[in-house]
Amino acid sequence: MLYTVGEMAKKLGVAPSTLRYYDQEGLLPFVERSSGGIRVFKDSDYEWLQVIGCLKKTGMQLKDIKSFIEMAMQGDETIEPRLALIVKQKESVKAQIAELEETLRTLEFKQWYYETAKKTALPPFRGIWHLTNCRSNFEKCV
Repeated sequence: MLYTVGEMAKKLGVAPSTLRYYDQEGLLPFVERSSGGIRVFKDSDYEWLQVIGCLKKTGMQLKDIKSFIEMAMQGDETIEPRLALIVKQKESVKAQIAELEETLRTLEFKQWYYETAKKTALPPFRGIWHLTNCRSNFEKCV
């Protein structure tokens, strides 16, 4: 089946301008054009676009995504550098997850602190020492 930019964008849940931008940046060398120069997407392009979306969500830069796509289109002789790129990005995602987990713990503490403050007479929050002191008490309570 063939899709227009708008149809493929809707299928992916992105703006049509996103696909046009990706094309301008060289991320879509696999996309064909009609005789009138209009981009025509196939079902197989959808899979490529999902990979691009996934890599983008990991925080990978467009230049690296482009490099990954170019290598993939060259075939099996580029498996090693593609694997290296994916492993590097996986480590980056793990670091992002660790940061987000720490952020979540801080938010959980703040939620506990303010819920407890509503019920009791906790002293007002003042500085990092208080945060550390209360946080260790919070972790004992939870």
